[in-house]
Amino acid sequence: MKRMIIVLAAAGFVGVAALSAQSVDQRRENQQDRIANGIQQNQLTPAETAKIEKQEKAVNEQVRGDRYLNGGKLTPAERKQVNGELNKTSSE
Repeated sequence: MKRMIIVLAAAGFVGVAALSAQSVDQRRENQQDRIANGIQQNQLTPAETAKIEKQEKAVNEQVRGDRYLNGGKLTPAERKQVNGELNKTSSE
């Protein structure tokens, strides 16, 4: 468990450095891949997985709503907020 948190946190920090070259969609996909890997490696319990997936769902719904209101795009402020939420999820 602690090892997975460290892995997710490190990946989140690396992700922050690469944000300028990475879209929000790619970041969300990468995070989903890390979650799936954690499940396969038995590094996440079912309860941890459920909590993370619930947080991911909320972010996805937020992005969908923001894009709906902005003609399919996220504003820079919305991207910053989404990335902050993904960082938080990744570090928990």
